[in-house]
Amino acid sequence: MIVQACINGARARDFHPALPLTAPAMATDAAACVAAGAAELHIHPRGADGRESLAAVDSTVLAVRHACPGTLVGVSTGAWIENDVARTRAAIAAWRELPDYASVNLSETDAPAVMELLRQRGVGIEAGLATIADAERFIGLADHGRVLRVLIEIDIQDLAAALDEASGIAAVLERAEMRRPILLHGVDATVWPFVELAHNKRWSTRVGLEDGKTLADGTTAKDNAQIVAAAVSVFRQPPAG
Repeated sequence: MIVQACINGARARDFHPALPLTAPAMATDAAACVAAGAAELHIHPRGADGRESLAAVDSTVLAVRHACPGTLVGVSTGAWIENDVARTRAAIAAWRELPDYASVNLSETDAPAVMELLRQRGVGIEAGLATIADAERFIGLADHGRVLRVLIEIDIQDLAAALDEASGIAAVLERAEMRRPILLHGVDATVWPFVELAHNKRWSTRVGLEDGKTLADGTTAKDNAQIVAAAVSVFRQPPAG
């Protein structure tokens, strides 16, 4: 069970004053998150224009590693980043400063090929499952067991519906006897209910400005480190049941 910090994601500059968008800012922010108790980091590198970029992985991962030695660093491979299958694959193939792991969304058409490319490069895989259909597709892959962990990541804002989808995904994994670690996280309205659920299920979770900017009481957090510290405090309590 860990708390991972997701420090920026695809959020726009005006989402929060403390949103880190440059490699130096991400490095400083990541160090503060680790000091607050984050066990791992999930980052979305940005180019000089502030837009997400797989080509910016080298410089960003290097900067974050210098600031957070010994902490695992992961990145996204979301299809929207390069918005082109060939460019996505070429960018990953060109990485020199390899992240420890990368998340792959099973809702995306090219997910199996991206996963295989990451394996060839020696990069761990977080298999992102947002729907029951994603879970069924994932389990249908012959090499689905060769992942670092499974992400159950629900962006449905109605809590009851989000809980149902997460439960359905977990059931698919259980029927397939999938024994990889699970990290559960929500977005915006479901962030803190899912932190509690992950804690009680003895799963990992992640928090940070990628997923939401508020604390459990609804107030806007000062920064990523404050959000991480709040989640870590939940995970330090005995799980319910």
